[in-house]
Parts: sequence; C-alpha cells; structure tokens
Amino acid sequence: MKKGSLSINSENIFPVIKKWLYSDHDIFVRELISNGCDAVTKLKKLSLMGEFDEPDEPYRIDVIASPDNKTLQFIDNGIGMTAEEVEKYINQIAFSGAAAFLEQYKDKATEEQIIGHFGLGFYSAFMVADKVTIESLSYKQDAEPVYWECENGTDFSMDKGDKETRGTVITLYLNEDSYEFANEYRIKEVIDKYCSFMPVEIYFTNADAPAKDEEEKATEAEASEEATAETDETKDAAEKKEKEAPKPLNTTTPLWTKHPNDCTDDEYKDFYHKVFHDYKDPLFWIHLNMDYPFNLKGILYFPKINTQYDNLEGTIKLYNNQVFVADNIKEVIPEFLMLLKGTIDCPDLPLNVSRSALQNDGFVKKISDYITKKVADKLSGMYKVHREDYEKYWDDINPFIKFGCLKDEKFLEKMKDFCIYKNLEGKYLTLPEYLEAGKEKYENKVFYVTDEVAQSQYINMFKEEGMDALIMTQTIDSPFITLLEQKNENVHFYRIDADLSDNFVDEALSEETAKDYTDKLTELFKKALDVENITIKVEALKNKDLSSMLTLSEESRRMQEMMKMYGMAGMGMDPAMFGGKGETLVLNANNNLVKYVLDNPDGENTPTICCQLYDLAVLANRPLSADAMTKFVARSNEILSILAK
Repeated sequence: MKKGSLSINSENIFPVIKKWLYSDHDIFVRELISNGCDAVTKLKKLSLMGEFDEPDEPYRIDVIASPDNKTLQFIDNGIGMTAEEVEKYINQIAFSGAAAFLEQYKDKATEEQIIGHFGLGFYSAFMVADKVTIESLSYKQDAEPVYWECENGTDFSMDKGDKETRGTVITLYLNEDSYEFANEYRIKEVIDKYCSFMPVEIYFTNADAPAKDEEEKATEAEASEEATAETDETKDAAEKKEKEAPKPLNTTTPLWTKHPNDCTDDEYKDFYHKVFHDYKDPLFWIHLNMDYPFNLKGILYFPKINTQYDNLEGTIKLYNNQVFVADNIKEVIPEFLMLLKGTIDCPDLPLNVSRSALQNDGFVKKISDYITKKVADKLSGMYKVHREDYEKYWDDINPFIKFGCLKDEKFLEKMKDFCIYKNLEGKYLTLPEYLEAGKEKYENKVFYVTDEVAQSQYINMFKEEGMDALIMTQTIDSPFITLLEQKNENVHFYRIDADLSDNFVDEALSEETAKDYTDKLTELFKKALDVENITIKVEALKNKDLSSMLTLSEESRRMQEMMKMYGMAGMGMDPAMFGGKGETLVLNANNNLVKYVLDNPDGENTPTICCQLYDLAVLANRPLSADAMTKFVARSNEILSILAK
C-alpha cells in the first residue's frame, strides 16, 4: 500500500477549486461524467488505430445513487488506469491526462474528440464529498486493478484493487451539505442540465430502490396465472415490455451533429420543444455547420414571441464537444442574437479551466462574426427566394432585425436592403419602394403611424389623398427611425400627425384672410378654453366634414419623447427652448361649425362649440384626461339636448 500527500502544483488549490473554478457546486457531475466520456473516447481511438480490439459490450456510463449511504458512483467501461497512471494523473494535480493523450496521438486518428483538457475536473468531487475512492482496471493486457482513496482532498492511500472488469468506478461519500445529490430526482435534474447530449450513453440506478416484498410477488404470481388465458400475441407483447432495457438519460447524437440535409422539419421542431420546453413551434431556424477555419455546429431558432407578455431574452446554450458549458455567453453570441433560442457546439472555443468563462480574444470575435453572417445570409436568402414567408414572419422578427441593425454595423450593412415595412394597405415595401411610389407628392419624406387607432383620422385623410404611410408601432422603431435618417441622406421621417401637408389643402387662403381668421379664432378659443397659450392655424381643407385636428412638429415630439425617456418631463422645460414647436390646433375654414364660430363670435353656443372642436381634435390624437372626458360627455349630452328641442 502506498500513502502520501497529494502533489499540488498550486498553493491551497482546493479553496480555489471550490470558490473560483466552480461557482456552481453541481458542476462536479459534469466533470466526472466528462471524465468517463474521455475514458471511452480514448479506448475508441485506440481501437481505430488497431491498438485495441473493440469489446462486445456497448460503451456506457452508469451513475448510481444511494440515498441511505449518502454516496454517488460514476462508472465507465473505458480505458481504465494502471497504478502508474493514477499516480501521474490523480496524485499530481493539474497534470491533464487528456492533454497528454492528445499530445501522444496528435498525428494519428482524430475522429473522436477528448472532452477534458484541464486536469482539475476530477477534483471538483471534493466540493461535495468528504471522501472519494477510485477503483480502476486498465485495458492493457495483464494490468492489475488499482484502488485509490482520499479524504478531505489532501492525504491519499493507494493499493492493489479487486476490480475485475475494464474501466473506472469513482465513489463519492457526500458531505453533510451535499446529501441532496443522492436524491434520484435531484441528480437526474443535474445530469439533464449538463449531460443531455454527451457522446456516451448515461444510465441511472437507485441503489436503494426497494426490492419486491412477498405481497408483491404473490400478486405477480396471481397475475401470471391469469395471463395463461391470454392470446399468444398478448403474451409476446407483455414479455417484450418486461424485457425492455432501461433507456439512457441522454441523447448521444444531438440534431446539430447531423448534416442539415439529413434533418426533417419535424426533427427540428421536436428538438426545439425538448431542449427549450416551449410548446409553441419556432418560426424557422438556421443550422450552423462549419469545419474551417474553426469547428462550429449548432442550430439557432427564431421563436414566436408575444412582445406584450414574453420575456424577449432567449437562450443560447453553449457546448464544448456535446458538454454543456453555459447559457447566453455574450462574448460568443452577439447581443442582438440573445433574442433567439439555440444550441452552439464549438470544441475550438478557448475556455478557462472551469469551462464556464471565455477568454475575450480575437478568435472568439471571429466566431461571433461568423454567427452574425450566417443569420444575415439566412434572412437575406429568405427575402430573395421565399419573399412570401419572409413577409409572413416579419411582424415577429422585425424587432430582432432592427435591434441587430442598431447594435451591429456589419449586420446593418447586410440587412439594410431587406428591411420591409407594412403600409396603410397592409402591403410590405422596402424604404426605396416607398420613396419611389410617393416621390411626386412627398419627395424624400417618410410618413409613419405609431398608433393605428389613435391616428385613424389622419390615416383616413392620407388614404383620401392617395398618400401612403408606414406602420411603425413598436418601441424599437423610434431609435431605428433615427438610424435610417442617419444612413439615408436627405430622407426625413414625419409621424402622420406631425404637420399638415399641402396635399390636404383645397386652396390657400390669402395672407390677409388667414391672419384675420387666425386672430379671431385664437381669441375665441382662448376665452372658451380658459387658456393663454394656444396656437391656432386656419386652413381651407379639401375634406369639408373635417372640422379640427391637432398637429405636433416632428422635432418637438421627438424632443418630448427624449425628455420623457430621461425623466425630464414635468420639470417645466418647454420643447420650444430647444427649437421645437408645441401643438397646433388646425381649424378647417371650409367646415360649417368653424364658419359658424367665425360668423357668430358672440353667439350663445359659440363657447360650447369651441370646446367641442378642441376636444374632438384631441380625441383624434390621444385619449382625453379624466376631467376633460367628463366635461366632454356632459357637453355632448348638452348639444344633443339642444338639437332635440
């Protein structure tokens, strides 16, 4: 028997392992199962090179929990270890067996990848265990089994073991704070989290599952007697079910490892439902499959998002050779792609020893750029080849695309010609198409709608004049409009209620008449509304049924929105201070009500009509305040009662 203290290459390594390398204590499950996968992968590689005859039994990893004994076992039938290898790879911490193996065989077969690269994975066991044992038998001919035991991660003993089959058994005697991991449901949850797609089948056994008692046996015997009357077909089915082998907890060939041409739509959808637990089908997906200049595979899904209720942040799961690393690592995944859901497997990704943080280097940036390019290529290709599908998805995917254009210059360059906008007729246009169609009536002007209900009066005016506007009702549209103006010289955006276009005017009033009407109506409305500051504009509009409307200059409205965004609203700051103009009440000189007010400045009903004209204009623009609405309803009833006399 050999005893000794572990040869530690870094001072106080275990506090470092516990508190820095592995912030999540359940990570030990990933590390120990990964070691088992490595052991199997090494043996497969040796078999490919003709240095080992492939065994008859299938490769597998078993996880056995004993809630009664508070132990966990991780068993593999891989390459195994000799006493010398245990001494080298276990007793000398931070010496990576996997790294040494790769170095030895780097010029030979490389079809299988080795998961472990860091040498410290095994020692994560001491985060949850007071005592750890290893029983191992090497694949080498005439190898002797070895037994290794260590308590508290420092003092070990090593002796000849009694293991009779090739492979390794690691037993963890859990510490008091970690008994939860002996619970079947807890350990299965952790295996599902980290090991769902590891390349070797993983099986679980509860060592303390109750054996059948006498009563159960008697019941089974009785059922067996009754079964003699069943048909042969039923018997065969029952026997088949009874002999059915237990199923592995993982899938060894996840969908992303297949070629896109070999995957069906149903397989993509089933994989999505299983991994992301989303009952809704994804809109579409992108299958990443790259071998050069780096190895990267994965699937990115565009989910169906209800922007009102759903969390807009998606989930991108990062894997290293089918081993889960982390969710949503921003160094690898461009920020705007975080809205998506997907899996990315990149064995070449530089990870630190815990495999849960990335080195922020140029290689990672290349991966991020590649993913951005693939997404842009997929979207632009869909636009060119399947325009109908692209338009069908647009309402769901446009926030993501606009966010990408705002955040990533390269993505903007690729997607600027493929951004489309719904017009007043419900048709989709590109910005150049919209500008070309309206160049005779509004050259280099883009009118847009932010609320189809509140701005319905203005929409109707536009339709009557054969003018068009774009529907831009989402929060992200405001900064996106600013971006479009920056990228399209001389093109300016105006909300549909910003200013009154000359297209709506019947014939311009003379300067003298316009001034006379404006002065009269301003005085009357100030008095009726009991306000000092009100801007009145009188126009002879083509639509004689339209009496009044509000306009607010684009500059002023944007200033107000900015002030609101930065919490400056209500501080007594007037947009006019920054060069913006406030609201303007436009009155139609061709409308009978406005004519009545002009002709009857001292009429009994003139103040009532003025108030009603103002409230109608506000209602067509935004909701009235509670007090104004109360007055409006009372005034409407008063007007109706006058008409009923």
